Amino acid sequence: MTTKRPPTALEKMGLDSPMALALHLPSRYEDETELLSIEDALSRGRFASAQTQGVVIRNQVLFRPRRQLLVTIEDDTAVLQLRFLNFYPSQQKQMTVGAHVRVRGDVREGFQGLEMVHPTVKAVIPDAPLPKSLTPVYPATAGISQALIRKAVSQALREPSLQESLAEFLPKSFMSDLRSSHDWPNLQAAITYLHQPPADADTQSLLERTHPAWRRVQFEELLTQQISLKRAHSIRRQRHAPSFPQTQAHSEIEAGLLKVLPFTLTGAQERVWAEIGNDLANAFPMNRLLQGDVGSGKTVVAALAAARVMDHGYQAAVMAPTEILAEQHYLKMKEWFEPLGISVAWLSGSLKAKEKRLTQELIENGTAQLIIGTHALIQETVKFAKLGLAVIDEQHRFGVRQRLEIQQRLGSELFYCHQLMMSATPIPRTLAMTYYADLDVSVIDELPPGRKPIVTKVVKAARRDEVIDGLRDWLGKGLQAYWVCPLIEESEVLQLQTAVESFEQLTLALPDFKVGLVHGRLKGEEKAAVMSAFKANAIQLLVATTVIEVGVDVPNAALMVIEHAERFGYAQIHQLRGRVGRGSADSVCILMYAEPLSLAAKERLQTLREISDGFVIAERDLSLRGPGELLGAKQSGDSMLRFVDLQRDAWLIELAQHVAERLLAEHADLVERHLERWLGSRTEFLKA
Repeated sequence: MTTKRPPTALEKMGLDSPMALALHLPSRYEDETELLSIEDALSRGRFASAQTQGVVIRNQVLFRPRRQLLVTIEDDTAVLQLRFLNFYPSQQKQMTVGAHVRVRGDVREGFQGLEMVHPTVKAVIPDAPLPKSLTPVYPATAGISQALIRKAVSQALREPSLQESLAEFLPKSFMSDLRSSHDWPNLQAAITYLHQPPADADTQSLLERTHPAWRRVQFEELLTQQISLKRAHSIRRQRHAPSFPQTQAHSEIEAGLLKVLPFTLTGAQERVWAEIGNDLANAFPMNRLLQGDVGSGKTVVAALAAARVMDHGYQAAVMAPTEILAEQHYLKMKEWFEPLGISVAWLSGSLKAKEKRLTQELIENGTAQLIIGTHALIQETVKFAKLGLAVIDEQHRFGVRQRLEIQQRLGSELFYCHQLMMSATPIPRTLAMTYYADLDVSVIDELPPGRKPIVTKVVKAARRDEVIDGLRDWLGKGLQAYWVCPLIEESEVLQLQTAVESFEQLTLALPDFKVGLVHGRLKGEEKAAVMSAFKANAIQLLVATTVIEVGVDVPNAALMVIEHAERFGYAQIHQLRGRVGRGSADSVCILMYAEPLSLAAKERLQTLREISDGFVIAERDLSLRGPGELLGAKQSGDSMLRFVDLQRDAWLIELAQHVAERLLAEHADLVERHLERWLGSRTEFLKA
């Protein structure tokens, strides 16, 4: 019996094949092709990067003001001091007196004149040749040296199997146009160039990833992603799903719901409901994203979809990422559906074991028709009798893998239930074109009548007392308010006002009003009791952490104060302020910030004060955070696009879409090779 050898350090990084190494492209480059004398290196001035070499004439460890290694080297022209604040014994030994070393780093002003701090050091013979190309610097994990990666990549590039893997797959008719109009090299030449750029390469375009070699790689990656998504879209249409057309015989619950609703649907709601209704009538699974800004009425549309499914004798499930949001859906849907005789069940991780088991039995035997809960709905212990529709709210908060799990056997056939994803975080166009190309998208672009715009004000924390005085007047008019804090308890590092502290201060400052506190560490029943009291106006001011970011609907609460607003992101503040503006009163959101304010935070608060369009805010958010968080991709541990920046490279997306469509239609035999080359096992993520 042979024992399996443990993986090498490179294999642990996923660099387990010549192709993986070839696609492990540099994050930056160092220019080691130029060697200056010490005098010339110093003459370049402070903060200039330079490479020089010399003989070590002094090597000493000092302990004032802290332990550090000072090494002095000289050549025929001058001397240079090297300072290391963190060092290993091996480094000290490498630079022993008499050793000849080549050093590269920034020249800075030190205590005793110009010096280099933590330069790159290499022991060399005096006439050692210089590299002929720029030196790549690769992404690496702790304990893996650049030298090890460079050597492995260099060997991989010489592998015959790699030449075959990097062969041009695209037909000449495709590539000749693309390469001539964009000055792109072939794929193998592009990757070799990025690993070994010549000394005269345009370093700026390499670093900015706009060089033709980068463009060729980015296009190939986008093309493969587009092929994968379009193919997933096609595969979905071949799967089986129960069909739910609207008929006279199957419209009792749907019609009943429309009668009990205390409002009529907006034009936008009617339009998207028609789109969803058409999807539900198909015999293949719906995979639709319902977008709508905060308060646009997505929940009602989801309820209508659930009603249509239940009219046909199937179950519907609504899943939300937080208990507080899931519970809001539960209370709202219970209010709408129980008068119609529908059994609405609640399932969350906080339920006691006995309650959970009882609910699971009701789901499994079909008694529970509409099931609402958190990710507890997709645990292995939950078995649906006949699940026809899964509604996933705030879908980007669930990992990609979690959205793949809802399928079931009905009789001998595998059926997939229809899926409706909802998001109040608008998906920027570039994101929709890449990661959401497999989804059909509906947008509610109209707010219900009577919804007033929210006035956003930006206020310094030094004016906190003024804000509290204004809050007192506000509550005196019979209106309610939120006070949002970023932390629960004191942090010595951040020194932020906390929810507990703010609750105590506001309780003292506003003795005539009832102040409540809700945060993530409260037990489910405690949270529910506070929220219920706030909704009933038994609590006038609710101090909260971001647990109220989504799902809370209290029309009488028309003022929100967000403390330390500079600590929140675009999407968070936009979601939070969407909790107000739900009634007839004029609504205000106060963004209170602590000084000093960074330029980025200043720009963010200014944008939020001036802009209420969720799509514009989502674009800004994308440019700051990247697609991972907006997608839920981080939760899957996979960011999917490695070389493409969706804003910088947006023009490439449409090009890749066009070529992907042609490839699928005209050269289906090449598709698998593309997917395998770039995505390997990751293609599964793109079917979510």
